[in-house]
Amino acid sequence: MRTVHSRVPDEQRVGTRAGLAAGQCGVGQREGDHGGRGDGRGRWRRLGAKSGAALAASAVLGVGLLSGCSSSSDSGGDAKTLTVFAAASLKQSFTQLGAEYEKQHPGVKVTFSFAGSSDLVTQLNQGAPADVFASADQANMDKAVKGGRIKDQPTTFATNTLTIVTPPGNPAHIAALADLSKPGLRLVVCAPQVPCGAAAKKVTTDANVAITPVSEESSVTDVLAKVTTGQADAGLVYVTDAASAGAKVQTVNFPESAKAVNSYPIAAVADSKNSGAAKDFVALVTGPDGRKILQQNGFVLP
Repeated sequence: MRTVHSRVPDEQRVGTRAGLAAGQCGVGQREGDHGGRGDGRGRWRRLGAKSGAALAASAVLGVGLLSGCSSSSDSGGDAKTLTVFAAASLKQSFTQLGAEYEKQHPGVKVTFSFAGSSDLVTQLNQGAPADVFASADQANMDKAVKGGRIKDQPTTFATNTLTIVTPPGNPAHIAALADLSKPGLRLVVCAPQVPCGAAAKKVTTDANVAITPVSEESSVTDVLAKVTTGQADAGLVYVTDAASAGAKVQTVNFPESAKAVNSYPIAAVADSKNSGAAKDFVALVTGPDGRKILQQNGFVLP
């Protein structure tokens, strides 16, 4: 897995195929970007075309990488990079879906930016280029619609609920949601503006469980990491993330989680330069192949 040539942080952007040839063909690059926030619109630029001499030198160094490398006007737009902004909890399933999409659509490379949905919608509404947006809740998708980046009707493709994760052996002896209020417990949750944080707030408030987290993270994967590295006694994460961690965590399910079911909507970005490919990716996610992969990763289908 590799990143496209962009200044978005490496841990957020994961390319499903090598991006070197795409970079030499002039893939968009952003100046001064730090996670896509604060620069506003208009800072994205195209890499300049190389001179004939430079291209000749490149050919000597690696003809194979540049085969088929030409401008979209020369190639008819055959060489494409599809950029998908997706909630962090979708990383495992969407990486698999990206590989499946590339298999079904030769010549298209799928690149992902995985992060908290609130961070992703902020980037979108500040002008970050993307082709598809998949959120872990409807609220952040609505923000993208309000910001004008989404104009198609979003499609709900999966749902998810919370569970408690602890280090192996459950050293803090967590057995129920109420145990998360134990004095001295190192509890980690998502920040309230993040879908998993909003769900955590709802289930604990509805159950009258007063929690005092030692940390509020910007994504569910960050919460999981705090538990798997021993920095927390317990964390509230999605069941899909707990499943992906395997033996690194112990899971404690609780019935109150049914009160906060998160729905995952997806839509093509309105100003996508690859609108056809974007809609094809949405169709894959919502179709039989996508549903199979999502279900294998623990998501509940609508």
